[in-house]
Amino acid sequence: MESIDKFDLAILQELQADARLTNAELAQRVGLSAAPCWRRVRALEAAGYIRGYHAEIDRHKIGLGVLAFVRLDTDRATGEVTRKIEEAIRKLPEVVACHYISGTGMFELQVVAEDLDGFSRFALNSLMHLPNVKDLHTSFSLGEVKASRALPLGHLARKTGKAGRPGTGQ
Repeated sequence: MESIDKFDLAILQELQADARLTNAELAQRVGLSAAPCWRRVRALEAAGYIRGYHAEIDRHKIGLGVLAFVRLDTDRATGEVTRKIEEAIRKLPEVVACHYISGTGMFELQVVAEDLDGFSRFALNSLMHLPNVKDLHTSFSLGEVKASRALPLGHLARKTGKAGRPGTGQ
């Protein structure tokens, strides 16, 4: 992995908190002038540290009141069968996250729906018809304690003393 320095870390922290900052605002917050700050942001993007910029939408405000966690179990876990189910899952907009998991089941899905009836229809009409599905186990969110896309960066702060800049080899 390419390493980052204290300025790159500060840029990542500021952009996680507010990705709508102008380059001038960002540069001021991290203690750089505008041009070097812009170059560093571009280098972080090119190196894959920054994958994109997104608006965080309140699912309740847009009528998606149900968040379900669905453990999906399959009959077989061969390469081709797994690729088919992955492809089918990626096409379902109601599935907002999907992870391979250890333990019981093969995938853990996060699914949003308007209400329980909507989730039920989606499960019966879509999830149960995914290739190779053996069983579904569903839990519903009863309340959100914490939901953040921001990643912890403290471990990087401990390494910045010996780090170079991404994409420079320094």
